[in-house]
Amino acid sequence: MDESQNMFAPGAGFFTGCNYWASHAGTAMWRDWRPEVVAEDFRLLGENGVEVARVFPLWPDFQPIQALTGGGQSFVEMRFGELPLPETPAGRAGVDETMVERFRELCRIAAENRIRLIVGLVTGWMSGRMHVPPAFERVNVISDATAVKWQVRMVRYLVRSLKDCPAIAAWDLGNECNCMAYPVSADEAWCWSDAITAAIRREDPTRPVVSGMHSLTCDGGAWKIVDQAEVTDVLCTHPYPLFTPHCATDPVNTMRNAFHAAAETRLYGDIGRVPAFVEEAGSLGPSFSSEKVAADYLNNMLWNSFAHDCRGLLWWCANDQTRLEHAPYDWVAMERELGLLRPDREGKPTLRTMKAFGEMLDRTGLRKLPPFRRDAVMILSQDQDQWGVAYAGFLLAKQAGFDIEFQFADQELKPANFYILPSIRGTRVMPGRCYHRLLKAVQEGATLFVTSDGGSLEPFNSVFGIDIATISRAVAETVISSEEHDFHLRCRSEFQIDLVNRDAEILAVDSDDDPIFCCRAFGQGKVLFLAAPIERAATETPRAFLPGGQELYRLYALAAEKAGVRRRVFRTNPQLTLTEHEVDDDTLLVVAVNNTPAAFTDEITCSPEWVFDSMKWGENPVVSGFTVQGNSGSILKFRRARRS
Repeated sequence: MDESQNMFAPGAGFFTGCNYWASHAGTAMWRDWRPEVVAEDFRLLGENGVEVARVFPLWPDFQPIQALTGGGQSFVEMRFGELPLPETPAGRAGVDETMVERFRELCRIAAENRIRLIVGLVTGWMSGRMHVPPAFERVNVISDATAVKWQVRMVRYLVRSLKDCPAIAAWDLGNECNCMAYPVSADEAWCWSDAITAAIRREDPTRPVVSGMHSLTCDGGAWKIVDQAEVTDVLCTHPYPLFTPHCATDPVNTMRNAFHAAAETRLYGDIGRVPAFVEEAGSLGPSFSSEKVAADYLNNMLWNSFAHDCRGLLWWCANDQTRLEHAPYDWVAMERELGLLRPDREGKPTLRTMKAFGEMLDRTGLRKLPPFRRDAVMILSQDQDQWGVAYAGFLLAKQAGFDIEFQFADQELKPANFYILPSIRGTRVMPGRCYHRLLKAVQEGATLFVTSDGGSLEPFNSVFGIDIATISRAVAETVISSEEHDFHLRCRSEFQIDLVNRDAEILAVDSDDDPIFCCRAFGQGKVLFLAAPIERAATETPRAFLPGGQELYRLYALAAEKAGVRRRVFRTNPQLTLTEHEVDDDTLLVVAVNNTPAAFTDEITCSPEWVFDSMKWGENPVVSGFTVQGNSGSILKFRRARRS
């Protein structure tokens, strides 16, 4: 496969699709193989805008080995039940050749329907149930050397046997393999991931390798973003509100969840510094939202993922499974009605939404947007809830009218004119060497905005021009008030931080009229300090991002103003978010997204050097009095004004 066929290469277009198990059998499809059913499934999916399907060779079906033992349970040999492993390449890998031929037939069917495949090679965990060969039942399959050896053998054989199938676009380590064994250390997770990736690349160095994991961490825990990015080519997110902290707080079709997929995917891609995409997303069925709301939620996710360079989005999953009696479908009600297609093969509103979005991209010729403009680097620190803080910071910046890029505290400092260090907490905010590099960037002209959750930064007084007199447990909400800037805000805070001004500009005061938000020159740059953890407060407060909530984004807007952030296109409603994509010196595309379920009208304006040219997609061709449908978006084109 050459680079032009790599779906994750720079310049590759945004793709849509789904995860696939056959409509008649779900996870039992390889044992109950019906190619005519698979062919009809793929025909319907392909006709309705599914361009990519993620598929799964279920581990115990493809490697059905059993460990036979002798006296004292001592291991003797691996067999297929009572049959010795054949003296063939497949036999030496413990692989059932019949299953491989079935998978090859699935690849042919996919190619006939122009559907590209992402193959999850080690599928031992699926939808709440473990699936492992008899040899490895109740074995830690991530750390056990024998289990890893046989996984490597299987992966090498599958890749070697299937790499000539043109439908296969990428290899995936497996489905959420970080759920396959507990406990696992960070070193064991790295070694397993590296071993499986190396096995893939040894047989096929041409296709990208996708991590396949979910719920990775910036710091702490076994499965880290940077570790997965080190050993694989592409990271992925599985952004289900129910299973992700701070997400199932608001209605699924409102701003918090409209950005869950994009925010988490950008976090992974930015921290890992590799491409990232939305590998699984869904509403989790009619127990959690109506079919119309699910379709609106999908549409909003698609628009925001597309605008924020998330490469693609796959829905979970292709088919409802209401007629199956085996586990996990018998166990878990949520697993039964997640499909784009009903059991009678009728398409749901989500399928129509996916098809319409793909058709819009084709009509506009904009499957690949230029990179979106980012105005600040958000530095996530140690001793904090990095995901919660990152999520809220991303949303506050969007509401304030600018975009951010993420990095972790101990990573090489990304060049920027504006840095945000949000909700710092504890005594290990960042290594001293990293903090001094950050201060050096400020001295050379950058702006640093710090919000505090009681964290320690030293040097402090000489940098921020204020003293922290005392820190104590808060007994009431924190007040942040400014007559000059016309806001009076409140937020939850664990600590009350009492400041004494030395030589800083006071931007806001607390309920006692003491300084709480200050700004000061530092070298050629500026430092801003807010003695309130607005990101942590926002992420823990239901409805914080909905109309009528505390407008904490106004503090971000003020900080951005102090930092000299000047966007080229503006709106007034914080629920309408914009991304700027510069095509060339004279052409600017703007993706405008309404992150609410109701249509509304706003006014779009631009800086004097730009003029509105046309609308590539949308209901209303007029920018003044601009209307965007609920949970939807528009693409606007601007051109540089002619100089007289």
